[in-house]
Amino acid sequence: MYKKNESVIFMSKKINRVPYQLSDTTKMKPLEISEIEVILRGADECIYMAGRAMLTKILKGSSDKKLLEKGLSSCPSYGYYKQLTIAKITKLVDWTIVNGYLCIEYNGKLPVIIFSSKGWTMYKPIYARELIDKIMQNNEENEELLINRLKNTNREVIIEIVEQIIISKNEEIVPFLLKWQKDEVNKVRVLIEQMILAIK
Repeated sequence: MYKKNESVIFMSKKINRVPYQLSDTTKMKPLEISEIEVILRGADECIYMAGRAMLTKILKGSSDKKLLEKGLSSCPSYGYYKQLTIAKITKLVDWTIVNGYLCIEYNGKLPVIIFSSKGWTMYKPIYARELIDKIMQNNEENEELLINRLKNTNREVIIEIVEQIIISKNEEIVPFLLKWQKDEVNKVRVLIEQMILAIK
């Protein structure tokens, strides 16, 4: 423990952060809910890993080498705005930031995309629906991959999946739920059991 009269010098390397400037969106009309959902889905591929430029490329359907190497062309939002220019798409992305659906934070020196609480609340049921569709389309060949994906999915999204499946009352999903249940942690196994009982 240091005494009050002792001075401590901390040596730290200055981080030169890359600056960014958002587009002027004051004269833009509000985006449709469906457009916001598409942008949020694309943003999920970038959260705390990439910034506005990568999100814009996903939405454009770019053949950028880095984007393709990361498998981002499989994102449902890939190419949604292929008819628009990069500048126009960037402005749409910036609108979602200005209006509180996405935020910018720094990861080291680079500005990266993150969800705001408002954006995350809106996005959870969107991603849950996507995963439920994959469960319904599931076949034995990709079953293990899908279960691994679910195991690595945010717990809040899992709760959304549970709620949506219970509402659906679709008994066809039960065999997959039983397989998924075997590989999960106890808390998720309990949620899956609740789903199965509610469906039956």
